[in-house]
Amino acid sequence: MARKEKKIHYIYKTTCKVTGKYYIGMHSTHNLDDGYLGSGKRLRYSIQKYGVDSHIKEILEFLPNRDELKLREREIVNEVLIKDNFCLNLILGGEGGRGFTQEEQKLNSIKSNEKQKILRQNPEWVSKKSLKQSETRKKNYEDKIWIKKHFFNWSGLKHSEKSKQKMSESSKNKGLGEKNSQFGTCWITNGIDNKKIHKGCEIPFGWGLGRVLKTPNTPS
Repeated sequence: MARKEKKIHYIYKTTCKVTGKYYIGMHSTHNLDDGYLGSGKRLRYSIQKYGVDSHIKEILEFLPNRDELKLREREIVNEVLIKDNFCLNLILGGEGGRGFTQEEQKLNSIKSNEKQKILRQNPEWVSKKSLKQSETRKKNYEDKIWIKKHFFNWSGLKHSEKSKQKMSESSKNKGLGEKNSQFGTCWITNGIDNKKIHKGCEIPFGWGLGRVLKTPNTPS
């Protein structure tokens, strides 16, 4: 469901009962029991380390819409709050997610590209990056070889007695009676050619039951 369709908007605080550290954020939903604890990077790490049960979430206040929710989070998650040693927030509130507006995201992208251009002019950085890429490719290649060797190479392998017994039991009664693809057919021959027909079918004139076995040099 799109955010604009969600009717419940609130500011929450999730606290780790082990460390006492907390995260304050905003959330829009249509279900108060959706299990949402927060999306902050430090908070996710805390949940992974101490477990969901070690975190408690409380709703601080409800807001009528998403716009007012952003404004309220911006007021609460300010510079003073994020400097608190127990605060898990990394950035100022007001935008959700990474906390960047479209203009800020565009500016960050430009800065990142400019940084890459500067780094590429550094021979030492280029050499290290090239070496790292080479090592990565080598490792990926070795991993593929290992997988092929251990999972796709069946030459020289022998079945254990237990495996043989299972295969034997599995094949029992297969190909017998109606399970046999040749069930209900018989051979007929005209003395030169052979063919199969269903039992009960009329035998053509000049043909009879049986078949002529051909030598390897006998033309078909």
